[in-house]
Amino acid sequence: MADATTAAAPVAGDGAATNPLRVGLASDRITNPCSAVFFGASGDLFKRMLLPAIYTMRLRGTLPADFALVGFARTPFDDDGFRDYCRQQLEQFLPADRKPQGALWDDFARRISYITADFKNTAHFSQLKDRLAKNDEEFGTAGNHLFYLATPPSVFPVVIEHLNKSGLDKNDKGWTRVVVEKPFGTDLESARSLQRVIESVFSESSIYRIDHYLGKEPVQDIIALRFANTIFEPIWNRNYVANVQITSAESLGVEERGAYYDHAGALRDMIQNHVINLLALVAMEAPISADADAVRSEKYKVLSAIAPPTHADVWQMSARGQYGAGTIDGHPVKGYRQEPDVAPDSNTETYAAARLYVENWRWAGVPFYLRSGKRLPRKLAEIAVTFKPIPHRFYGESTDQIEPNVLVIKIDPDEGISMRFEAKVPGPKEHIRSVYMDFSYGSGFGVQSPPAYERLIGDAIQGDQTLFTRWDSVERAWEIVTPILEVWQNTKDFSFPNYAAGSEGPESAVKLFHDWRRL
Repeated sequence: MADATTAAAPVAGDGAATNPLRVGLASDRITNPCSAVFFGASGDLFKRMLLPAIYTMRLRGTLPADFALVGFARTPFDDDGFRDYCRQQLEQFLPADRKPQGALWDDFARRISYITADFKNTAHFSQLKDRLAKNDEEFGTAGNHLFYLATPPSVFPVVIEHLNKSGLDKNDKGWTRVVVEKPFGTDLESARSLQRVIESVFSESSIYRIDHYLGKEPVQDIIALRFANTIFEPIWNRNYVANVQITSAESLGVEERGAYYDHAGALRDMIQNHVINLLALVAMEAPISADADAVRSEKYKVLSAIAPPTHADVWQMSARGQYGAGTIDGHPVKGYRQEPDVAPDSNTETYAAARLYVENWRWAGVPFYLRSGKRLPRKLAEIAVTFKPIPHRFYGESTDQIEPNVLVIKIDPDEGISMRFEAKVPGPKEHIRSVYMDFSYGSGFGVQSPPAYERLIGDAIQGDQTLFTRWDSVERAWEIVTPILEVWQNTKDFSFPNYAAGSEGPESAVKLFHDWRRL
């Protein structure tokens, strides 16, 4: 029987053995041993996203050989009961070819332990400290601790406080890192308050604010697309770019998250973090190196160059909407105000759009259009860079419409890059038509991109903060959206609901920008 602690064979569909684009690539194995502690391990995020990511990393052979997982939550389990729970969740949320079984699962399971805990009880954190010391002895985790806050945000300060009281924030044997899930605050002041708590215990170099969008393969490739190709960067500026559209659309409603969403809304839930992070990557200058802080400093410079709208300008620079009843994929769906745990007269937006300007030399005068919404025609996340039209037309039939070139970075559900350009139609006439070049990550590299959480958890274990958000950028993003948030919260919108489920969004978004790409 093969040794279960050795690197696993690639999961089905990896394609590394046959695809020439992957020949010669170094192993993805993470060499840093560690114990990963998941606070809130009986919650939805852990079972749906984090646990499947960790186990798939084990299947791919990327997880450190010397690894242990500790669950820490209120739900009562002993170690064996939690192992059974983990197996049940993996069987539910992983595809058939990745089910927990055999020697790999047996080895993984013995590395799982659990603490039934009250987050306000320091004694339970002392119990965790003993468990981590035992992991060092039994599994060779070398005193390295990754603390993952997969709890509701209100619990973050409590966990941080008790990590400090129990001495778990300090570590003489190895490193200690804390991963903080979004939302990082619910507004500017709450974000600053949370930051004060965390920075009183952990240094910025130990804090990993996670935004799963940044772990998606096409998002990571924005830097490669721009700075590894000479054909794009010379025209990536105000002289050639007409506008940039960044879209994050969902066909789903709020599902079972009505209580959370009715206090959040699209602006806070998506624009302030995911979408603004994408803007920063698209617009930033070339960093001096691939070092995490060099990259993050350039992102911060971009955000610093965005002037938040004044309160008086909010309605000219933003649009909001709330979905009513409609049809999705041929099936009738109810309106937002009829969703569970949503107020019947809710003023919360389920659609948010904004026009922002990066006021620097490269981007002066170029509008960046951001939008995110629920119950739109389909799930779509993309960045579209539209270039300026040709300066003078002398070719093509007079009835032909020559479209501007568009470069699209496709993030979800398709992952890839497409380019629209003009070409002559074969034949004696000089007809011009738009054609497309498409690159797909799946077919191009013969491998399915791993889910974002796999990459981000792996980076946190390795101490790479490149894809995690630094505090100065978090604060600046809140400063940018705060005037919009304040005006929206203090203005009752009597037009809600103002777009039907399954439509392109509210009419106010069309007034903001008439040339949105169709969903």
